[in-house]
This record gives sequence, structure tokens and C-alpha cells, in this order.
Amino acid sequence: MYIRKYAKKAIAIAMCSITLLSVAACGSEGENAGEDTGAVGVSFEQIDPQNTTEATAEATTEEPAAEEAEAYVLPEGMYFSELTGEPISEELKDQRPIAAMVDNEITALPHYGTSEADVVYELMNSTKNDRITRLMCVVKDWGSIEQLGSIRSTRPTNILLASEWNAILCHDGGPYHNDAYFANPWAKDHISGYFSRVNNGKAREFTEYILKGDMESCIDRFGISATYTEYANEGSHFNFVPYGTEVKLDEKYSRYYQAYKAILPFSHNGSQLVYNTETGLYEYYEYGERHEDAEDGAPLAFKNVILQKCSFNQLDENGYLIYNCIDSGKNAWYLTGGIAKDITWVKSSETGVTKYYDENGEELAINTGKTYISLIPEDSWENIIFE
Repeated sequence: MYIRKYAKKAIAIAMCSITLLSVAACGSEGENAGEDTGAVGVSFEQIDPQNTTEATAEATTEEPAAEEAEAYVLPEGMYFSELTGEPISEELKDQRPIAAMVDNEITALPHYGTSEADVVYELMNSTKNDRITRLMCVVKDWGSIEQLGSIRSTRPTNILLASEWNAILCHDGGPYHNDAYFANPWAKDHISGYFSRVNNGKAREFTEYILKGDMESCIDRFGISATYTEYANEGSHFNFVPYGTEVKLDEKYSRYYQAYKAILPFSHNGSQLVYNTETGLYEYYEYGERHEDAEDGAPLAFKNVILQKCSFNQLDENGYLIYNCIDSGKNAWYLTGGIAKDITWVKSSETGVTKYYDENGEELAINTGKTYISLIPEDSWENIIFE
């Protein structure tokens, strides 16, 4: 992995946890933040715990982990979303989210409705075609979306990830490898190929979308529960900081990186997350352009970015695969506010929630808002670039 140093002044060096990347972390401050001073590589040598700087001590003691703010009082009829930690209508509290498989080939662009997703996963869809990726959009308030897609096939990994949310998986077919997973009671609620066709002048495989009313119709048709089932996990999916506060990684931790841009090792579509200093969000880019929703031109933007290192097994000669996403102690990155923090992740079962931890063994606190998650193949993990 290569990381571009943005400042002339080092902020932090700290001892690396055995379960995390051993790195020499550099930060930035003041007027020179953002100045490109050359590339630096990651060091995998053990760092002397005594070799800490005065700046490190200041960074860990001067500021609290989150901004001070008065306790937010929820308006009547609202609750904090388990997907974003933000206030939404209480009428949606028991409603299951959907997990919609969205084609990410350039022919499928522009996308519709993706900017309204609460959580977006990007995964390698096949080992062929330059490891093309596919998006899985997790949406709580799916009834408010006019058009979402285009919808394409799913893979076993998506079935496992959707189960974390007790989500209704929306797709159009997939390889026979899916069958064994759909046979489980926790994965049986999925909808395949029963959504609307839109005449957009493209080949048929690029014309299927979830239109307003489609979900209600399919849920009724197949007898699917629209509310959470016995397989749902209780509480928030992530460990959100209190709404109205914000965790700042360069104030909470002594080891971090500047990351105004994350270039991911997906060569087919060239995925990048670029930090917008005005909005405080990471905007998604692919095929050399900022992703903008076809409905309203809104960028696909996130408060949180999580990159998980994950091995995979190829299932056949067609390039179909499954990520080994049930694992523990694997490396990951958490990005927010233009800063990247090395963390680890754990998923203990098919329906278990993926949890994230810092080097102190504490569950990672993340900011409220939308989240982008990508499972980065283990064999290309070192090709992630931060700038």
C-alpha cells in the first residue's frame, strides 16, 4: 500500500497492535495540510512504544474524542435509524431495509436512486473482466424512492452481508452457488426478477428497476414480512457517536493517515472516494467521473468509508466467487473527515453483524450518516492508495 504524505510536519507515531497493521503514521496540520511532499510507504516493523513525540502526546490529551454538544432531543414521532444513526420517522422503525443489487458496468450508468441508499457495499463481482464490481444498496425508507437500479444478479457474499441487516435481497438471478444459501431460513426472503422494466434504449439486462410500488407488490405476492423477523439483530448496526457530535480521528488516536482521496484496486471501473472539504463527505468516483444520481444529480456521498481486507475463494471457471467474510482479526481502514484509521473487523456468523475495533480492542465509534463499505481482495490490499 502506498500513502501520500500531505504535510511537512509529522503528527503521530505510536506502537502498533499485533492484530493491526504495523505502520509509521503521518498526519498534517496548519496551512501546509494538503501539500504533496512525496510518497511514503508502509512500514511493517514493530514500532518502539517509547518513540513517541510531543505532538503525539498533545494529540491524545488536548482534545476529546468527539465535539462537545448539547444532548440532542428527538422530535416526537422520530427515532435514530439503525443504519445511519440519524433521526427518521418512527413509522419506519420496524420496517426491514432492502438490499438492492445494482449493476456497476459503465453501460448500466447512470444509476437511479443510489444516492438515497443508507449504506452502499462495493464488491468484486467476478474475477473476470478486470474484476468488475457491483454495488449493493441498503435502503431503509425504500418506499420513498421513485426508481432504483438497474437491478442485476447477486452472489453468495451479498446474501451473507444482507443477512446482517435482515434485509430483503432484491436481485435478478445469479449462479447456482446461491441456492445453498437461499435454502437457509434467514436468507429465504429475497425477490428475483419481478421488478419493472424501463425502456431506456439499452439491452434487456440493463432495463430492470425497482419502481415505486414494486416492493409492496412483491412483498404481498410472495408473503414476505415487511417488518423485522426473528433473525434480525437488535439495535444500531454500527457503534455511532451521539447524534450531533463528531469523532475526529486525528484527535482521538495517535496513529492515523491523511486521506483526502482513496484509490481502490478495482481497475475495471477505477473506484475512488474523494473527500469534499465543504460538505465533509467522501464522494464516489468511477470511470473517471464523479458518480451522480440520474434522478436529481446528487453525488453518491458518505460520512463514513470502511475498507475491509478479505480473502476469497473462486467457485468455478466463470469467475464466480465468495469472500471469506466470516472471519476475525482482519485488517481494515476507517475513513472520515479526511483521515484514515487502521482497524480490524470481525464477523462471527452468517447473520452476525460485522464489528470493527481499534488497536485498544474497543469497538470503533463512527460518525452518524451514510456509510460506504468495500471488501478489498486480500491479494490487492497493498494496492490501495491514499492521497
